[in-house]
Amino acid sequence: MIKVLDFYADWCGPCKAMEPVFEKLKKDYEGEVEFESIDVEEEGALASEYGVMSIPTFVILEDGEEVDRKMGAMPEDPFRSWIEENI
Repeated sequence: MIKVLDFYADWCGPCKAMEPVFEKLKKDYEGEVEFESIDVEEEGALASEYGVMSIPTFVILEDGEEVDRKMGAMPEDPFRSWIEENI
């Protein structure tokens, strides 16, 4: 199963814009894809470990290894397509 990480911050406008998209896809792919939101303010070490330089950053992991990443806000359809490409 793949896992999608969402690196965000509460003060980040584009991150806030992505929140409903991320939550919708989380429901749509329940049992098929894991989703995890990571607040870079609280989990700075984890953000550094993944080399996150800007937010929002989305990382897809397969078996714990990064297979792809996207940075910045995007509409639901391209985000969904990106997940589909990696399932």
